Amino acid sequence: MPSRRLLKAAEAIREVVSMAILTDLHDPRIRDVTVTKVEVAADMQQAKVFVSVMGNESKQKLSLQGLQSAAGYLQSKVAQRIETRYTPRLQFVLDLGVKKSIEIAQILRRVLNEDQPAETAAGAPAADPDVDPEAEIDIDGVTNRDTLDEDQPEDRA
Repeated sequence: MPSRRLLKAAEAIREVVSMAILTDLHDPRIRDVTVTKVEVAADMQQAKVFVSVMGNESKQKLSLQGLQSAAGYLQSKVAQRIETRYTPRLQFVLDLGVKKSIEIAQILRRVLNEDQPAETAAGAPAADPDVDPEAEIDIDGVTNRDTLDEDQPEDRA
C-alpha cells in the first residue's frame, strides 16, 4: 500500500492536471477527458495519470496524443503545486473502467429484459403464480414488499 505522502501527492497531481485540462488547455484534440486517478511511483519520479475519454477509439487515441504533447506544460503546473526535489514525469494511460462499467450495465439491462415473462397470445403477460405482479424486484432478487414486511413490527393481539 502506498504511503500517505504518495497518496497526497497523487491527489494533488490529479487535481492540478484535471483543472489544467479543463481550463488551460485549448488543444482541439483534448475533448471530453476526465482524470480518474493518478498513481505515483515510490521515488516520485514517475506518475501514471489515468484518463477516461468519451468517444470512439480514434477519438481516445487522439486525446491521448494531445495529452502527451501537453505533458511538459502539465508537469510545470504540477511543479508549481507540489514542492518536491523532482517533478514527476507524467504518463497518460487510458482508463477503460468507466467504459467497461457502462458495457456491463447494458448487458445486465439486456439480460433482465430477456428474463421478463413472454407475452401470451391474448397480449397479456404470462402469469407466474409464485410472483406478485405489483412487487418490484431489486438486483439481489429481494422484493420491496419483503423488505417492508421486515421493517414493520408485527401486530400482536
